[in-house]
Amino acid sequence: IQIDSPPLQGRGRGWGVSAGQLDSMATYARTNRRNPTEPEVRLWSILAHSQLGGYKFRRQAVIGNAIADFLCPRKALVVEIDGHTHVDHSADARRTDQLERLGYHVFRITNDDVMCNLEGVGRALLDCLESLPDRRTPHPNPSPEGEGLSPSQGTEF
Repeated sequence: IQIDSPPLQGRGRGWGVSAGQLDSMATYARTNRRNPTEPEVRLWSILAHSQLGGYKFRRQAVIGNAIADFLCPRKALVVEIDGHTHVDHSADARRTDQLERLGYHVFRITNDDVMCNLEGVGRALLDCLESLPDRRTPHPNPSPEGEGLSPSQGTEF
């Protein structure tokens, strides 16, 4: 048994990241949730409790070797608030590419957008959510008879 191997499933974890890295990132994400920036607090005020169109969001979600500011699991949408720490645009582009390769869509906004136009950010984010298809994930333990699978996914016996 390999004790330090990452889990195969659960809340977007895994993707070749070691268990030690996952634990470290989870601790960092927890710290970030406890000490949010002012733009994060303001955006969370319209995302919390499924207020925006009924969509559920998570704060500081660990995805692969990244921590997303906000994640809507149903739509596989990552919302990133870019502030003074996001001065390296090439690093942001690499991070976006990495998340997109994992099947996520990335919605980037600036601190100024959130601080000065929260209502407009909410409208744009809701438009984005409504334009995306629901995320389809296979059941982790499909029945051997193929129950619950669509005809194109089932096997013929």
